[in-house]
Amino acid sequence: MPNANDEVKGTSEERALRRTFQAFRYRDFRLLWGGAFTSTTGTWMQMVAQSWVVLEMTGSAFYLGLVGFLGQLPILLFTLVGGAFADRIDRRKLLLSSQYVQMGVALILTALLYFDRIAIWHFLVLVFVTGSAQAFGGPAYQALIPGLVRREDVPNAVALNSIQFNLARIVGPVIAGAAFATLGAVFCFGLNAVSFLAVIAALWLLRTTFVPPKVKESVFVQIKQGFAYIKDQGDLWQLTILWFVSTFCGVPLLTLLPVFARDVFGLEVAGYSIMMALSGAGSITGALLYARYSRMSRQGVFTLWVQIVFAGFLALFAISKDLTVSYILLFLTGVCLISLFSSITSLVQLATSEEMRGRMMSIFMLAFRGGMPLGDLFAGYVASRISPSFALLLLSLLLVSVAAGFLISNSGVKRL
Repeated sequence: MPNANDEVKGTSEERALRRTFQAFRYRDFRLLWGGAFTSTTGTWMQMVAQSWVVLEMTGSAFYLGLVGFLGQLPILLFTLVGGAFADRIDRRKLLLSSQYVQMGVALILTALLYFDRIAIWHFLVLVFVTGSAQAFGGPAYQALIPGLVRREDVPNAVALNSIQFNLARIVGPVIAGAAFATLGAVFCFGLNAVSFLAVIAALWLLRTTFVPPKVKESVFVQIKQGFAYIKDQGDLWQLTILWFVSTFCGVPLLTLLPVFARDVFGLEVAGYSIMMALSGAGSITGALLYARYSRMSRQGVFTLWVQIVFAGFLALFAISKDLTVSYILLFLTGVCLISLFSSITSLVQLATSEEMRGRMMSIFMLAFRGGMPLGDLFAGYVASRISPSFALLLLSLLLVSVAAGFLISNSGVKRL
């Protein structure tokens, strides 16, 4: 027979559940979340197939890093312009254009694979085109999310958005592993092309829109205004550095996973997809934990300590020769990395005004996404010259050094 304590406990659990999924109360957020999840699942399917195809074609860890580098290089070149456009025109329409281009690239790759005309230069060129589309769509997407929920629910929306991305990291590689083994790479690329229809439909159904103010300044003047704004905010510069370092050091783990799967543990594509899925499962767990406690105080200190713990798990994975231990470490690195990213993103979104949001997110995307190609290129080079394990050990050392420096000094991040 239930007692009063059971009822109180149940009520407390229900409240905790509501707090964890608070942003799902908003229709437009649910629509965009569902569409983005479907599209991202297709993207991860293609990424798994693409990495394995490139590795089989070239047999080189360097080419894995080079493909990753060229896919992210447009972020360095065009994302600031994309952020200015996100503050000048309807963000929804800008994001739609980005999705159309990415869907077209996926269709081209599908056709090249189907007719057996694929070459490594096709990947190098087309990942650059995809990255260019993302350079314009990324700031628009990030700037659109806070407008779908109330201000107090922005950190929760950021965490739940991370969940859709990382849930796709589980579903996508699992489907890719089965599809690649039975139907081939063509099926993975083709499904990715079809998946873009979901996010395109969601964007057309959104009620929320951003009506930009009329501006007379040029795009480049607006970019300068964005840098002036972030400089005036003080702590945002330190978050930019932290953002770049965490991406530069954290993302290469995923880029080098095919090498660890094949050369260290002797796995095939199915085993590699399991490793990717475990990393994604850890990320979902980390995002859920952050969503639950997204209103915590002293998020800056929390972020720095998470970065240190992540560095420790990364170093342990680098030296591990036991597959079960490595699976566990991949899960734990996923927990830490997504908590780190979600916390930094929330701090940035809350400190930014609506009319500057596109430019602010483009600057932080420049640090976040810009760190990916440079980290991939560095890790791919070191892995090919020395070893993948040594590359990850160097990156873990850099992570610890930067976080410890912020903790020891009188940094503004500690007061956030």
